[in-house]
Amino acid sequence: MSSSSSSNPLAAWDGIASDWNNQITAKGNKYFHRLQVPILTQFLVSHLFASPRCLDLATGNGLVARWLIDHGASSVVAVDGSKEMIRIAQSLNPADPSYEGKITFSKVDVTNAQEMETLTKDGKFDVVVCNMAIMDIERLDVLADSLKSLLAPSGIFVVTVLHPVFFTSIHTREVTVRYNPVTGEEETMFSKTISGYLSVPPTKGIAVSEQKVKQTYFHRPMNELFGEFFKVGMVMDGMEEAAFTKEDYNEKRVQSNCNYTQLPAILGFRMRFP
Repeated sequence: MSSSSSSNPLAAWDGIASDWNNQITAKGNKYFHRLQVPILTQFLVSHLFASPRCLDLATGNGLVARWLIDHGASSVVAVDGSKEMIRIAQSLNPADPSYEGKITFSKVDVTNAQEMETLTKDGKFDVVVCNMAIMDIERLDVLADSLKSLLAPSGIFVVTVLHPVFFTSIHTREVTVRYNPVTGEEETMFSKTISGYLSVPPTKGIAVSEQKVKQTYFHRPMNELFGEFFKVGMVMDGMEEAAFTKEDYNEKRVQSNCNYTQLPAILGFRMRFP
């Protein structure tokens, strides 16, 4: 995200960092455990056995950085464009010998080429992760280009993002009731109508219900999302779409995304250089 943008998305994240952390928590919320962790595990677990050096882009409160250490990473460089997010992440770093010296935090804007270059001073990374942040980043070209110098020859890049078809598109959520013609029982049907997908301007929204300032979402159709990384020569070797299940049903908020079990809320993918 570029702090020079008139919308100043980084400043917005400084303003909501505390609210975001209070709801996501140091251990993660439902979205993390039910949707993100299965994707991270599938794409990363075989690599983490080798005790890789990892880079966690847009670390937020350090949730994924700690997860990487817990699952075998030898070290993690965790960065975020928000100074307040970095402060929170540092405060949550466990005072535990198993973490000592393994996670380093710093403020880095992923759309600033000079700042991204500083990340290579101690060598390349075996794993680069960007968990649930691509939709908050104003431009991806600098990030994509930086991966050429950030990734080790056999390194991987893993991303999770709000699903561009079913989440950041222009859509309406619908809840309808019908009687099943076979059983005669009443059924609640959950669906979404997509009215804008290929061209959606940056939109204001909220990440957590208590935040006082809205942040900017940057929607990208899949060809644009993947295309930035294809341009620099990367190939994709894995993609997953994650949806909630019936076990996540939210009776108090019938319109909750947890209830749309046939429509994925999150898209995950893994890339590398051939």
